[in-house]
Amino acid sequence: MIKVSVMYPNTPGARFDHDYYRDKHMPLVKSLMGDYCRFYTVDKGLSGGAPGAPATYVGMCHIFCESLEAFQAGFGPHAREILADVANYTDLQPMMQISEVVVGFPGAN
Repeated sequence: MIKVSVMYPNTPGARFDHDYYRDKHMPLVKSLMGDYCRFYTVDKGLSGGAPGAPATYVGMCHIFCESLEAFQAGFGPHAREILADVANYTDLQPMMQISEVVVGFPGAN
């Protein structure tokens, strides 16, 4: 199983609409990717590691797929539509990482 993490840096003055991201964007991604996306999670940054430190990322998602090929098959044909929706919730440039899940929670792998 792989995890595609999309992370939005916590940049002062940047716009990030958590409600839109949670309620519209990520359901759109899941709908377009269909079964290629086994499930996803959405995170909202609260704090950094030190007391009072700001969160490194204002928000992020993690998309879980069977394989890199499954992600590419599910995301690729819809990339233009998915990426066009980003402007509806943020002006930030996301960072992306694809990881192999080597330990997960029950049912995840």
